[in-house]
Amino acid sequence: MSLPDTTTPSTETARTNSFAAERETVEKLLAGRDRIEAELAKVIVGQREVIEQILLALLAGGHCLITGAPGLAKTLLVKSIAQIFHLKFQRIQFTPDLMPADITGTEILQEAAGGGRTMTFVRGPIFANMILADEINRTPPKTQAALLEAMQEHQVTAAGVRHILEEPFFVLATQNPIEMEGTYPLPEAQLDRFMFNVVMDYLPESDEVKVVTQTTAGRGAAIAPLFTGEDVLRFHELVRSVPIAEEVVRYAVQIAAASRPRQSGTPDFINEWVSWGAGTRAAQFLVLGAKGRALLQGRAHVTVEDIQALAYPTLRHRILLNYRAEAEGIRVEEVIRRLLAAAKSPTSA
Repeated sequence: MSLPDTTTPSTETARTNSFAAERETVEKLLAGRDRIEAELAKVIVGQREVIEQILLALLAGGHCLITGAPGLAKTLLVKSIAQIFHLKFQRIQFTPDLMPADITGTEILQEAAGGGRTMTFVRGPIFANMILADEINRTPPKTQAALLEAMQEHQVTAAGVRHILEEPFFVLATQNPIEMEGTYPLPEAQLDRFMFNVVMDYLPESDEVKVVTQTTAGRGAAIAPLFTGEDVLRFHELVRSVPIAEEVVRYAVQIAAASRPRQSGTPDFINEWVSWGAGTRAAQFLVLGAKGRALLQGRAHVTVEDIQALAYPTLRHRILLNYRAEAEGIRVEEVIRRLLAAAKSPTSA
């Protein structure tokens, strides 16, 4: 005996419209992928892996920490991506005397229209879609902590009043790994809020010649906006809807768990070199980033290779090496490489 069909025409129509809208969003993203690269190529030479990782964080709704020496076009790259997605951009230069109110805003006493005075909240530069926190490690922890609420809750609180930030909202922070004098290392709690730690390195000679030639020959071409903030919000929903097999999720969880010392089944090299490993948020970001990578490549499913490709930017700021590792010259990239080699890859993925 068959059960009666309880699907109403309106429900079926809603499903059809939802599927059509999702398909349209996928086609728009895939069609715009090459155009994004073409627009960025007007001002940025090389750095394809860096660009991909920042785009994946943006598609997944995550924040990025960008580590690189001065003069590698970190600010230009972030500003150009904001222009492509037509997002309001703000650059905040972090200095030792920067106060939390300089970021979030403050209340000031103003004359009211009908007479008298009233307290008015003046918004700080945090009220934008894309924030570039330049040299974030040059400001004291108190000011760094002002970003925590904004990054996690997408809101700021001033004088007990909550102010909601406009969506989409991203923080891309830069830090200089060379000159560490007068800097304040980011607390682990804040580091964990960053989806990726993207490392920008020096370009190959041929690319560097191209950069010097372009930047000394005149003004570059203007960046054309390709998307809107509403498109970005739809991309967030689309990324989360990408299917992923349970064994691939388990693989991501096992990689993160294996980085924690003194746990059952932890590899010996982790116990020897690591004082603190990655938490659950690392596995969450691994899966979200892998979904975005699959989507950008035109695939409807996530593979083990997607997880492996994003292990380095996801884990490098979440694994804290001990003194023994530093004494032996062990870098965190070597630890991640060994983690991937030791992890049992699912055969069905």
